[in-house]
Amino acid sequence: MASNKKYWKSVEELNENSSIVETLKNNEFVEQIPVDEFLGDKESLSNSSTSRRDFLKYVGFSTAAASLAACEGPVIKSIPYVVQPEEIIPGVADYYATTIADGFDFANVLIKTREGRPIKVENNKLQGAVSGANARVHASVLSLYDNLRLKSPKIEGKDASWNDVNAKVKASLADAKAKGGSVVVLTNTMASPSTDKLIADLTAKYGNVKHVIYDAVSESNALDAFQSVYGFRALANYDFSKADTIVSVGADFLGDWQGGGFDAGYAKGRIPKNGKMSKHIQIEANMSLAGASADKRIPLTVAKQKQALVELYNAVTGSSVATGLNNKDVAKAAQQLKASGSKGVVVTGLDDFDAQLLVLGINIALKSEAFNPSDAKLIRKGDAKAVNQLVAEMNAGKVHTLIMNGVNPVYSLPNSKEFVAGLGKVKMSVAFSTKEDETAKKSKIAAAASHFLESWGDVTITRSNYSLVQPTIRPLFNTKQFQEALLAWTDNPSSYYDYLKGFAASNLAGKTWNQALHDGFAVVGAGALTANGVNASVSAYKLAAAKSNGLDLVLYTKVGMGDGQQANNPWLQEFPDPITRVSWDNYVTISKKDAEAAKLVNFNVANGGLNGSYATIKVGNVTLEKVPVFIQPGQAVGTLGLSLGYGKKEAMKEEMQVGVNAYTLYSNFNANQSASITLAEGEHEFACVQLQRTLMGRGDIVKDTTLSVFNKANETGEVELYNPLPVVSLDHKETLASKVDLWTSFDRSTGHHFNLSIDLNACTGCGACVIACHAENNVPVVGKSEVRRSRDMHWLRIDRYYSSEETFAGDVDKKEAADGLMSSISTFTSMEDPSENPQVVFQPVMCQHCNHAPCETVCPVAATSHGREGQNHMAYNRCVGTRYCANNCPYKVRRFNWFLYNKNDEFNYHMNDDLGRMVLNPDVNVRSRGVMEKCSMCIQMTQATKLKAKKEGRMVKSDEFETACSAACTSGAMIFGDVNDKESAVAQLAESDRMYHLLEHIGTKPNVFYHVKVRNDK
Repeated sequence: MASNKKYWKSVEELNENSSIVETLKNNEFVEQIPVDEFLGDKESLSNSSTSRRDFLKYVGFSTAAASLAACEGPVIKSIPYVVQPEEIIPGVADYYATTIADGFDFANVLIKTREGRPIKVENNKLQGAVSGANARVHASVLSLYDNLRLKSPKIEGKDASWNDVNAKVKASLADAKAKGGSVVVLTNTMASPSTDKLIADLTAKYGNVKHVIYDAVSESNALDAFQSVYGFRALANYDFSKADTIVSVGADFLGDWQGGGFDAGYAKGRIPKNGKMSKHIQIEANMSLAGASADKRIPLTVAKQKQALVELYNAVTGSSVATGLNNKDVAKAAQQLKASGSKGVVVTGLDDFDAQLLVLGINIALKSEAFNPSDAKLIRKGDAKAVNQLVAEMNAGKVHTLIMNGVNPVYSLPNSKEFVAGLGKVKMSVAFSTKEDETAKKSKIAAAASHFLESWGDVTITRSNYSLVQPTIRPLFNTKQFQEALLAWTDNPSSYYDYLKGFAASNLAGKTWNQALHDGFAVVGAGALTANGVNASVSAYKLAAAKSNGLDLVLYTKVGMGDGQQANNPWLQEFPDPITRVSWDNYVTISKKDAEAAKLVNFNVANGGLNGSYATIKVGNVTLEKVPVFIQPGQAVGTLGLSLGYGKKEAMKEEMQVGVNAYTLYSNFNANQSASITLAEGEHEFACVQLQRTLMGRGDIVKDTTLSVFNKANETGEVELYNPLPVVSLDHKETLASKVDLWTSFDRSTGHHFNLSIDLNACTGCGACVIACHAENNVPVVGKSEVRRSRDMHWLRIDRYYSSEETFAGDVDKKEAADGLMSSISTFTSMEDPSENPQVVFQPVMCQHCNHAPCETVCPVAATSHGREGQNHMAYNRCVGTRYCANNCPYKVRRFNWFLYNKNDEFNYHMNDDLGRMVLNPDVNVRSRGVMEKCSMCIQMTQATKLKAKKEGRMVKSDEFETACSAACTSGAMIFGDVNDKESAVAQLAESDRMYHLLEHIGTKPNVFYHVKVRNDK
């Protein structure tokens, strides 16, 4: 029987009219609990000295109240469509074909939009497309939503209308015509035939108009060499799938060399088939992506690289130009190249006219099948001589009106001060830019330019490719395209859309306008080219006499930053460099020997971070101070490396104003300079995501073999020669690890079962998959300070390992030779240091989606569990952040949200403002503080594929399933699919003798598998 007694806690409760009692009933806590002051502030939390006991008391008192308060979500007012656009179906993605052409990156791409918002870049996989989106192209969608974009035009620093801008420019152009003044149009390489026609129309109307093309990173020497042979400025194209022997001299053709995009063809030849694979020899100074993938890497100074080219020329043509190089490895490479004949190819990245001319001569002499000048690349047109002449004319007062588009010479010109001085003498300066950058600030008119995703246009990427650019969203701000302004200045009443449509009609090779827009491009005829006589012997003698004067500085571009125009993009800033694994920085790379001579050091500190010296670099009369030093294994002795694109200040968030401006050392647009380096005061703190550098002989992580062993094993059927199956002890007997189980197995033969295949032979470490994963899965950016604390949130990482000896096989031999405790200690200690010229391997690692997952068995709230289709799921609203799963994960792929990264001023990146959040994928939850997150195998994408097939009343096609990383991988290293579909590529790859699982001996049975790395014998 229930009690009817009434209990009271104070005398005040006996007073029925007491206001105090009523207040207490409605508010359990009289004062507001200051939870945010403690848990919401990053600095307070990380610097707190609260004892564990006090902390637990505090949490016990406040967390319940805070949780209840959090149940009251914010009121967000939504405005429904009054008239819903026919092409938009809420919840369903639309894809539009377009082309990125920002002057540095050019590619045919697809843009995924949701409810009118572009949110992701995909590769255009139609036959004939020039695709191969790199990390920067994938990140370009985020630059659309940059809150620091120039939102409207400005005249003398004040907001203005476009009518005012057009009136002032037209008046200036008319004044220049009347006075005979010079008008210069300075642009980046637009490769746009319709824009060239508009500039020609401007010239026809106003007379003295000159078009100068300026690329921040110049290919002028290569263009000049090609022009001397073929009669016009372009770059030779290459198909590395047709080569048996590839010799690269200073060309990172898996990175940004001559526009990139060569990795797909290269990877085809690098996967062993029928006992063969292409041989790759890399001669270079900096450790590059191409060098990391090479079978044989020969580190040399720039001068010796030039002599090596002459040795190759001698071997192929029979010439006898003496070099005095005497390098056995180079001599062997030359003989292998000659023996390959038309199946050989040579490329070079040396910034030297004679070197470029010599390479053209070698490939013509070889009759190289991989060498394809007929389909020349038209994406680099910059003329260094014309730019230097322009600066001189500006300072001489000879330029009346200067109109700029897509360039930032105040930042990127080596002689920036001279340009600024000349700019002051120009009567009218106009800068079309998406940002109020260094040049826009110093120009009289800063014209707000549209992003390429808001624009129309056309591009000729190669001689056989005519591409279209179409907008995927209406302009977010009061911006206009450069082409619209040209039409206005020539009094042409047409819209640029109409002008482009009419112009393109004769370039579509029989396609209709709508079909070309749908495809994004048209394949046009490119006639064969005939080479003029190549007098390469004169160049050979010049190169043979090359000498180094001091240290050779090799300036390069990182695959994450490029020429720097997307420096305010947080995805790219946090992207770890594939070679150094450092984010949020550029630095000078130096060999260990040269570092010791200059007393430059790297060292680890107590919190696990990497620190290094600062240095002063001097090139001629130019000094660059406070340059961080990174000691790079494989850096050629006598050389330095430094990346361009950093050190920007204007139109940049404070957090992203990082690095030093290496363009100041880019004297005369030459990437190869003679330099000196000296120790400077201070220590630099790096944000390095991988401090362990060598594999230390752990063959169960990366399996590596040679082609001869691989072929022998295939002949004899002894796969264990290169891919031994791990064994464990069962009842004191060696038993295959795959036969021993602690878990009960399930029948997974019904329905889908997803697997991801990763071929270590095809992976180049480019990192496009990392950025694609960021975009698809709303991965937060945490900033340099958090990355330095090992709190990066990348769902997908690309581990990079060096060999301690000259080869990974040598590492294994050294490890197995250790005998006894003291010998093992000394052996493993020595194996922590990479070789001076190590072998390198890249290994993408994400959640392995183990069928027997260690994380699932330790989660106290069942937040992580296994799906029937093989995916390891995360229920974020169940997770309480114990991190037991992370501790129990042998692959270390789980990420913990230490802080709230969304709508938090402490993390002022794209998720902290409404504009930046427009890039978020609505199909993926944005995780909050205190939960675990990790790769989901893009479950939203697999579900969408199934629903599409169901809606269309059909079965899912073989290889229709994809993840963000597999879709982004242009080299074919990542293949995703359903292993229960025996026709799928992934099912066939799962049967390969090269297949193995990561740490297979622990019995986790992952759904991600790898393929043994095979290299040619040296």
